[in-house]
Amino acid sequence: MAIDEKDPKTRERLSRERVVAAALRIMDDEGLQAVTMRRVAHELDVEAMSLYHYVGDKDELLDGICEQAMAGFEFPAPTGDWAEDVRAGARAWRRLMQRHPEVIQLFARRRGPANSVESMRPSEFALRLLRGSGLPDRDVAQAFHAFGGYIQGFVVMERGSIAGGTDAEHVKAHQALAQSLDPDEFQALRAVSPHFADLSPDEQFEFGLDLLIQGLLAKVRQRRGGRGR
Repeated sequence: MAIDEKDPKTRERLSRERVVAAALRIMDDEGLQAVTMRRVAHELDVEAMSLYHYVGDKDELLDGICEQAMAGFEFPAPTGDWAEDVRAGARAWRRLMQRHPEVIQLFARRRGPANSVESMRPSEFALRLLRGSGLPDRDVAQAFHAFGGYIQGFVVMERGSIAGGTDAEHVKAHQALAQSLDPDEFQALRAVSPHFADLSPDEQFEFGLDLLIQGLLAKVRQRRGGRGR
């Protein structure tokens, strides 16, 4: 039975935080497409119209999901080592995306910048780290997008194409594929394919992250060298 929304006690129990938290749970469990006002109302055992007291429309609800997800960002403690701090920050972003992978779709759908303090704090943290490299702000913006695109893309990939991990069946499938390929036409695939299975997602993430960090440091050295000349 639905809760009587005219009951003052119901009003006390419902809140914007509870409505958004319910929507976030639905998104994590069932996917972004499942997040509707009707579905959230059912989760809270109220009528859908009652939600509009707390969120103006579905877009505001989705903004609230982003805000609440970002509020769970785990800020790593600084170590004093710039490269290690960047690695720790990237790992924290990856963990957040792993907990709420569907929020990546929300980022892709968003038009314009984040509009809440909670949503902006993790970005501020990342931008400060990247500014610590000494690059000009225009390059920092580009680096922010490069790291963000890598982390989001990696989380999507690790949920799909590399989700098999290193179990025996996964490794065997890659070995069989390699052996079945024409050695003249697919020389590279035959040589590399077995390694797709024996690399853990963590190892692959750290490898790509190191490439980004080393590339950024090379950019810094290049700029410093140019000023010296």
